This record gives sequence, C-alpha cells and structure tokens, in this order.
Amino acid sequence: MHCPFCRNPDTRVVDSRVSDDGLAIRRRRQCPNCGRRFSTTETASLSVIKRNGVLEPFSRDKVVAGVRKACQGRPVTDSDLALLAQRVEETIRATGASQVEANDIGLAVLPPLRELDEVAYLRFASVYQGFTSLDDFEAAITLLRVENSSSSPSTGA
Repeated sequence: MHCPFCRNPDTRVVDSRVSDDGLAIRRRRQCPNCGRRFSTTETASLSVIKRNGVLEPFSRDKVVAGVRKACQGRPVTDSDLALLAQRVEETIRATGASQVEANDIGLAVLPPLRELDEVAYLRFASVYQGFTSLDDFEAAITLLRVENSSSSPSTGA
C-alpha cells in the first residue's frame, strides 16, 4: 500500500481490528519513510452483474430499496428491511462467488421476505419469478397455504 502522504511504496500495519458488523477490517498503517499514520478498510469484494452486463459493487441499500416497494402499506419496519438485506448479503457471500447475477440476488431475497411478510413476498415474487397471469398468483398462493398448513402444528382430537 502506498503512503497517501509521501507516496512511499511500503507501509507497515501497526494495528488491525474487525469492524462493527464483522464484514470489514480496519487497519492502522504507518509509513517508514515519513512516519505518518493512516487508516485503511479491507473488505471482501462482491460484484453484481447487471442484466446489461455492467458490473457494480453489491449494495444492501439497493436490496432495501427494491424490497421497500413490495412492502408498501405492510407492517414492515426499516430495521426489518435492514436485517433482510443483511441476510441476503450473507446468503450471497456464502456461495463463495465474487460476482453474482442481479437476478440471483432477487431470488435470494424471497425466503427471508416470505418469513417477514407473505403479501410483500407475493409482490416481489411476481417480478422475480416472472408471473404472467392470475394463474401464477393463484398457484403461488395455493403453495403458501399448503406449506403454512403443513408447518403449523395439528391439533388432534
């Protein structure tokens, strides 16, 4: 790493700490040439391949913005959306890929969104699963009902 003050090509790490969210490392560095100190932040890169082929860095804020539209009028808080975006990022990073298709991010949103709010899930799924008719909505609703009834404890008489 070049020193930002004197451009010396060699610097020394004097301290490393994990950031608050655990996804980055903050390093204090010192230049042996000029003696000045500075901080750097190290993160694992994750790029999104947009539909038009352009690469851009992954953004939790973009995940939140996309899901917020599906959650309009629903009892979902900003902290719920932030947690959902964190879960999506963790899911994507767990694949080990440094580049991911934008559509794969949309698909990764579906399971945690379904747990959060089923109406918002249906709205979002209609885009990412390409619903083209009312039959697609009916099939998705039927599947939700079947899965909900099989996951709820049965009461025996």
